Amino acid sequence: MTALIEVSNLTIRFRTDEGLVTAVEDVSFTLGKGEVMGLVGESGSGKSVTAKALMSLNARNAVYGEDSRITLHADTGPVEVLKLKTARELKIVRGGAISMIFQEPMASFAPAITIGRQMVEQLQLHGDMSKARAKEISVEMLDRVGISDPARRFDQYAFELSGGMRQRAMIAMALSTRPKLLIADEPTTALDVTIQAQVIDLMKDLVNEFHMGIVFITHDLGVIAQTADKVSVMYLGRLIEEGPVREVIRNPKHPYTRGLIAALPKLDDLDAPLTPVAGDIPSPLERPAGCVFHTRCPKILGEVCRTALPGDTQVNPTHRVACHLYPPGGPA
Repeated sequence: MTALIEVSNLTIRFRTDEGLVTAVEDVSFTLGKGEVMGLVGESGSGKSVTAKALMSLNARNAVYGEDSRITLHADTGPVEVLKLKTARELKIVRGGAISMIFQEPMASFAPAITIGRQMVEQLQLHGDMSKARAKEISVEMLDRVGISDPARRFDQYAFELSGGMRQRAMIAMALSTRPKLLIADEPTTALDVTIQAQVIDLMKDLVNEFHMGIVFITHDLGVIAQTADKVSVMYLGRLIEEGPVREVIRNPKHPYTRGLIAALPKLDDLDAPLTPVAGDIPSPLERPAGCVFHTRCPKILGEVCRTALPGDTQVNPTHRVACHLYPPGGPA
């Protein structure tokens, strides 16, 4: 599969009054054209910070590690995202080759400008088209994400729409430029299950139609099972397990991945109690030494987990885990 974007040794820290705070540490992955990758983990795991780095959207106090690299394979050739500095240079990754569905649409739309005007402006900014053609594409995309009477909604403001409708308008806006890579940050959180299914089907259609890559960020493994080709499990800024989605869900190796799966409702036994992952995710200001999950791990081995970072173990050629239960080179 042809690589669309390659992330290598991505480390992101933020300058704060308390000093440098690590949000993402040594993250590497590759996404191919026409591939959907699920990025899963609790709030505070670093998923959104990782995704924003792909478009160089993190705050100005972000500090990237010296070895960090993000390479986008655009039609014009490879682009080193972290080396882009000016607004003109960044245009290729901000709404051009990459689009993002943000987690909170009310904070993403300009409240004093209609939804339609914002959609038209971005289409004209990233493509050579008339205002009439841009409006036609915008109304069509609003219709495709399930917004009723799209021509009328086109002229409305964000505050006139319901939460679910705003979310769908945000999705339509991100998809309207037909990006090579779509970053979807919790895109179905505010939607009811019928619209959620409709949006998931739309994303699948667009992957097939435009050979688009998608990074799908969520805490819901059920949604990932329906949409993704592969899944990366993230905890406190580190990727701790990744592989084909069916392989990881059916044969999870890391105790955290097992905990996330155990916390899902069981449709064949609705009376069964939910089993949450014990404890809370630590603050980045109090980042644990050793394995970042050891403070909550039910399988902790002792001092080695508290003091040493686990290496990567290949369960098979496409499935890897970073856990002291599976020493590198040993049986998985």
